[in-house]
Amino acid sequence: MAEIVAQSQAGAVRGITLESGIHRFLGVPYGASTGGMRRFRPPLPAEPWEGVRDALEFGHRSPQDMTRVRDEDPSAFTGPDTPSEDCLVANVWTPSVGDGARRPVMLWLHGGGFSGGAASSIWCDGENLAKRGDVVIVSINHRLNVFGFLHLEDLCGPEFAGSGVAGMLDIVLALEWVRDNIEAFGGDPSNVTVFGESGGGRKVCMLLGMPSARGLFHRAIVESGAHPRGVDRTLATHFATRLFEGLGLRVGDVEALQAIPHDELYTRTMAAIAQMDDPELPASRGMLLSPVVDGHYLPAHPLDPASPEGFDVPLIIGTNKDEMAWTLAGAPNAGTLAEEELVGRLRRVFGDRTETVIDAHRRNHPQLTPWELLVSITSEDRRLLSIEVAEEKAKQHASGGAPVYMYLFTWESNHGLLKAAHTMEIPFVFHNEDRTTLVGTREDRHALADAMADTWLAFARTGCPDNPAIPEWRPYNAEDRATMIFDVPSRLELDPRREERLAWGDLRPSLPWEGRAFVGAG
Repeated sequence: MAEIVAQSQAGAVRGITLESGIHRFLGVPYGASTGGMRRFRPPLPAEPWEGVRDALEFGHRSPQDMTRVRDEDPSAFTGPDTPSEDCLVANVWTPSVGDGARRPVMLWLHGGGFSGGAASSIWCDGENLAKRGDVVIVSINHRLNVFGFLHLEDLCGPEFAGSGVAGMLDIVLALEWVRDNIEAFGGDPSNVTVFGESGGGRKVCMLLGMPSARGLFHRAIVESGAHPRGVDRTLATHFATRLFEGLGLRVGDVEALQAIPHDELYTRTMAAIAQMDDPELPASRGMLLSPVVDGHYLPAHPLDPASPEGFDVPLIIGTNKDEMAWTLAGAPNAGTLAEEELVGRLRRVFGDRTETVIDAHRRNHPQLTPWELLVSITSEDRRLLSIEVAEEKAKQHASGGAPVYMYLFTWESNHGLLKAAHTMEIPFVFHNEDRTTLVGTREDRHALADAMADTWLAFARTGCPDNPAIPEWRPYNAEDRATMIFDVPSRLELDPRREERLAWGDLRPSLPWEGRAFVGAG
């Protein structure tokens, strides 16, 4: 593999040319370190350097639970990738450097909620997608959890404005880096698609409501990560107050908070959250470390209703049929759940509607076991959140805004009990279906990868997903609810799983801290 050099505004970077002909640059700084006195503050651009900087290895990830990273899927973990507050780094895969071709750019935002994850998973390696579509793929790391989403402005003063969305401001800075540098890597800064799965999709939703991000991206894709609302500022301040107390610090003593080493702060924060006993905080209080509606950087909820910031941005949004299999497949009774336990677990959420919901799924899917019914039913709220977002974007489309396209991924892996689980579509989007065991061994996996990769590429290039690999994909509206079913073959359906949707009645699906249903942190 030969070395290749590209010139960013901060300095030259040395990458490698892979056997496929794609050039790869890893760990390129787009921002300065966020440690010390910069902790909780808006990010600054990377410091310039002299000479040629190696961009051969992934950079640091934001501090987080590294044991969980390795336990969840060892095959997806690549390193070196150690936690640090010097984590504002980008990775680039490009067919050519400095050739003036101005290719479409696709910026990937990793999953893991707002609490964990990094851009170094083998699932989202950009080599195959860059080669297949003649596009530039970028992925980034940014601040997470307490470092990225602790709202301190009301306790610590205006110099900490933006602390509740600091991780999102990192992403905005990365988009500015793309605007200012991507031509040197063969990309077109006027044609940028942001896309992400789970927590990455949540971040895409937040960007659609941020004035500072407007014009920095031109298309958006949300995979299993609808996030129409942010955290209320008052609630976020109350949470921060309790955290100061739980850490044994005077409320508002931000200098003491900044002085704690990052690994210690993360560990102590998690312990303090676990010990909080406050009826004003939700059971999922750790999820309050999510973007805060601060009235400035995030003026309002991004998609409840849809913000004008995203009016001109076409959107693809969707979910996987068996989202919750990712979590439930690891339960002790996976695959062997008894009927009475199914009813008991669902009654906690659905109450008197429990039998109605079960009956709707059983009528349309009579072959499902009680455990499979649990997966099917508990996966619905993530889909219903996506429908909420799609309906809001469809209203904008009806008044002259950009269209929204809805999908449902139904292809089932034959690996264990995963079926069409959460995250399952990622290797297909990146055409990395042979780089993970989770998709199983079905021969038609390659045809599905062709269809999904080509669809995402078509959308990135033109803002319309239509291409020869799938049927015509009509925009979504609340009347016919046109939805692309990604399977082999793929097909367009009108209002799929209608009865299952209606069975929820007036029960509204929730975000993690709202605590009404099953959507997790990912």
